[in-house]
Amino acid sequence: MALVLTEEQTMLRDSARGLISDKAPVSHLRQLRDSQDAAGFSRDLWKAFAELGFSGLLVPEKFGGSGLGCVEAGVVMEEIGRTLMPSPFLSTAVLAASALSRGGSEAQKSAHLPKISDGSLLAAFAIDEGAKHRPLQIKLQAVRSGNGFRLNGAKAFVVDGHTAELLIVAARTGGAAGEREGLTLFLVDPRSKGIAIERTAMVDSHNAARIEFANAEVDADSVLGEVDQGAALLEGVLNIGRGAVASEMVGLSEEVFGRTVAYLKERKQFGKLIGEFQALQHRAAQLYIDIEITRAAVLKALQTLDRDFEHAESAVAVAKARAGSTATLAVQEGVQMHGGMGMTDQFDIGFFMKRARVCQELFGDTNYHADQLARMKSY
Repeated sequence: MALVLTEEQTMLRDSARGLISDKAPVSHLRQLRDSQDAAGFSRDLWKAFAELGFSGLLVPEKFGGSGLGCVEAGVVMEEIGRTLMPSPFLSTAVLAASALSRGGSEAQKSAHLPKISDGSLLAAFAIDEGAKHRPLQIKLQAVRSGNGFRLNGAKAFVVDGHTAELLIVAARTGGAAGEREGLTLFLVDPRSKGIAIERTAMVDSHNAARIEFANAEVDADSVLGEVDQGAALLEGVLNIGRGAVASEMVGLSEEVFGRTVAYLKERKQFGKLIGEFQALQHRAAQLYIDIEITRAAVLKALQTLDRDFEHAESAVAVAKARAGSTATLAVQEGVQMHGGMGMTDQFDIGFFMKRARVCQELFGDTNYHADQLARMKSY
């Protein structure tokens, strides 16, 4: 399949770009940070997202959504990356919608997907427990208790966890940390007894939380998928999330590149525009090439997720690894070419650097996915 957007996908991109660039420029993120906004994102803007159908992109039409695919979700994520817009789109419209669509019962889908589609339900995906992304190292215990389970443990780096009205929690119902068998996903009400949520300060001024479970009880109907067999569902949803985050990093990288080139054409040094210096031209050209290769890799991964989901793992790993290294290069070059003021808080480039660092870690950094690819080739 050609590595270009269709006419419909291009129209979706233009619609998302128009709304996001108008309502959520980087100054929007700065204002939320400086005012210490309790939610960390604009609920009015999220409502506008829902009205345009963005929150229901991955929700089947049967449940009020558009029934579109990962490419379309990636198109929106790329536009989010251009302005660093804080939004529950990733946590709710991508991760939660995918988990429920792929693993939920009819009752679970009917209860939650229409609310995700119309923007009235916010959800969060609680996976990691340590500083690095290691999905098989889950230790949070889910022990059978009466007609359900009792959860004990903690989750870290839960994106949008402090505003969520529904948690999708990965827990261990069997086996030991590091094993695929014994993982189970649960739908959990964050207001339940025994759950404590602490909003954590993220370096990029986006939302995350630490969540502790102390004998928190859930009933058997809260199981998403099958008991002890949640690894495949978990990995599939994570791959969708990785593709989405990779798309965000493409948008972030291209925006930084555009801002940097514009500055090279404005800034004078030694009586000449610094863009006339050949060394900087070479560095800018190399970055442009890197971004375009990464864009192709990410689009290929998203297309594979839509067309051959069960065999998309390697394409997603390539995309996430490349997007991480490209975003890192883009922000480093952007800061360096802007000179000393590139390091100041008053200048926007620093916001992009911080977000790139967080996106690198989210669902596995470049090294993590390079290791995954090496393991795939060894089999």
